Order: sequence, then C-alpha cells, then structure tokens
Amino acid sequence: MKVAICGAGNVGTFIAHDLEKAGHEVLVIEKDIELVAKLTPRPRIKWIGADACEVTALQNAGFDTVDVVVAATGDDEDNLVISLLSKQEFAVPRVVARVNHPENMWLFNESWGVDVSVSTPHLLSALVEEAVSVGSLVRLLQFEGGGARLVEVTLAEDSPASSIAISNLDLPRDATIVAVVRDNHLVVPRGDTVLGPGDEVLCLVTNDAEIELQTKLIGQSQIKV
Repeated sequence: MKVAICGAGNVGTFIAHDLEKAGHEVLVIEKDIELVAKLTPRPRIKWIGADACEVTALQNAGFDTVDVVVAATGDDEDNLVISLLSKQEFAVPRVVARVNHPENMWLFNESWGVDVSVSTPHLLSALVEEAVSVGSLVRLLQFEGGGARLVEVTLAEDSPASSIAISNLDLPRDATIVAVVRDNHLVVPRGDTVLGPGDEVLCLVTNDAEIELQTKLIGQSQIKV
C-alpha cells in the first residue's frame, strides 16, 4: 500500500515510521524545508519539502497513485484543504484527517473529502467513558465522514438484550455486533451467541440506527458522546 502523510511533526513522523515497519511505501510532505533536511533518510519513506495545500505540490508528489492520505498537520484548516484536494482532485480512495481542536470536529466530514477523522481529546474521553460506564452507549470512533461509528456498551443487569441470542435481538438493519468481550476474552459473535450482563458489546452503526440500537441493548439510557 502507498500512503501519503502531510505534516512531518511528531505525529506524522511516527505514523510514517510505523507504516514503513509494516511494509508500506510512504511519502511525507512537509512545508518546513529546514525540518525536511534534518529528517533521517529511510528505505521506504520519501521526504518531500512542499506545501501540501497546493495542487501542484500534490501532483508532483504523485497523489494520483496513493491509496491513502493522512492529513496530520497541526492546523485544522490545512488538514481540511488537504483532504478536499486529495479527494476531489486526485480521487484518493481513503482520506484520514487529524482534528487538532475538538470544536472543529463537525467540519471533518465527506463534504471536505474526509473518510475518517481522528480527534484525540474525543477519543480519550470516549475511552474513559468506556472504562467506567455500564448501561450506556459510548461512541468510540467515527467512520466515513461521520456516517457510521463504532460504539460500545457494557450490558447492565437489566439490559433488554440479556439472556437473548443475537439472532433474536431484531437489531436495526444498519447496525451489527462486531465483537463481544466477556471475562477479558474475545467472543466472535454469531447468531446463536447469547449476551449477558457484564458483556462488552462493540457495534458498527449508522447515525440513523443508533437510537434503535440503544433501545435494543440498554433501553432508554443516555448515550455518552
């Protein structure tokens, strides 16, 4: 896989090295020429000194051949511009964008070419909620411009899903249980898997189906954002 990363700060550089170790071809674009000159040459990483907000720079870097673009600069405006150019000008199949300021999260959607947005503060909050919440639906991760998300719920004693097989839950069409963690062990969910109190249930669900999923698993408890 060929991955283009925009921004050679701590985040972008770490991602580049991690992907290189996994055997991927990586190119990193950074507008700070002095920073690029200090970066250590790597066999499968190409460092490019250019402004990723300019179409010509992306063209010269070969964005029409990459599989994934990661907009990882420290500026949300730049990340949005990079995402939009990647999707509209070069039809990049998957665009992942870093959200630096949580209040800008709403902008990172398919209208700006973003397939997946990552907001560290939101993710940390969700992980805290996931660790301490029972009987609440916790949103862990957004996908595809916000149209789908990964959610988690630890079933309470009075969960309407308790002691019922997954095939009998009558889940909404746009929701699916992808994993169950029971007593610190992963259970691959099947139709005959019976859920019980204390089970950590992870689901993929669209925005429209989330309320119905909540009703099936926890009744009317409040969703934790």
